[in-house]
Amino acid sequence: MSVAAAWNGPVGMHWAAHSERYDAMLAPFDAPLLDAAAITAGDRVVDIGCGSGHTTRMAARRAPRVRVTGVDISAPLLERARALTDLPHVSYELGDAQVHPFEPGGYDVAISRGGVMFFADHIAAFTRIGGALRPGGRLAFVCPQPSPPQSEESATLGLIASLLGRDHAVEGEVAAAMASLSEPERIRRVLGAAGFEDIGTAQVTAAAWWGSDAADAVDFFVSRASGTVVSDATRAAMLEALLPYETADGVLLRAGVWVVSAHRPW
Repeated sequence: MSVAAAWNGPVGMHWAAHSERYDAMLAPFDAPLLDAAAITAGDRVVDIGCGSGHTTRMAARRAPRVRVTGVDISAPLLERARALTDLPHVSYELGDAQVHPFEPGGYDVAISRGGVMFFADHIAAFTRIGGALRPGGRLAFVCPQPSPPQSEESATLGLIASLLGRDHAVEGEVAAAMASLSEPERIRRVLGAAGFEDIGTAQVTAAAWWGSDAADAVDFFVSRASGTVVSDATRAAMLEALLPYETADGVLLRAGVWVVSAHRPW
C-alpha cells in the first residue's frame, strides 16, 4: 500500500477517528515545535501534513490577525480538521507538498509536527516549501529520532506489532517513511540541497501517552489492527507488555524527536 493510499484509507481514517488520542500522544512535542517556529501575531503560517489540524489551530492562536493554512494529503483527516476548527482565519487544503501550488513567498513560517517524513522526494518537497516562504522565512518541524532497539518505545511497540502482525500496527510503507529523516546528517543534507540555511536539530525526549491505563492502551492498539481477529491470549500478552508503563497519568512510553529549524535565505 502506498503512503498516499494509506493516509486516504485505513491509516488516515483511524487517525481521524482517534484524533484526540493521537494529539494527546504527541502533545509533549507541541510547545518545542511552536517555540522553534517563533510565530508572532502577524506571521502567515502554513502547516505541512497538518492532519486533524491541532497544530494549525495552535499556530493560529499565536497569529490571530493573518491567514493560517493547513495542507495534508489525507482527505479523512482534513474533513476532521474542518469539523474541529472554528477560527475564521484558518483554512485547509488537500495536497501533496511536493507538487502543491503554493503562492510564492506567501508565508512567513512553515511548521510540521511529524508530517514531512512521508515525501517520496524530500529535496523536491522542501524546495517547494521553501518557495512558499518569503525571503528570510522560517521552517520548523518535528521528526522521530532513531529509537534504540531496547528503548521503552521500540521494545514495547515492537513486541505489540509482532503480536498483532507486522503490517497492522502501522502500514508497512508508512512505518518505513517514519524513519526517513531520523539522522541529523541527512536532515542537514536535504534541507541544504533545498536551499535552506541556519539548519539546527535539537533533541527532545518526552513521555508519550498511549492510554488511560494498560487495558485502554490494548484496546487502542487492537483498533489499529482493523479486520484482524485478536485472541484473548494476544490481548493478555499485550497487557503484560504495557503494564510496566502504567502510571497514575496513564500508559507512558518515552520517545525522542528532533526539533528542526531552518531559514530561507534573504
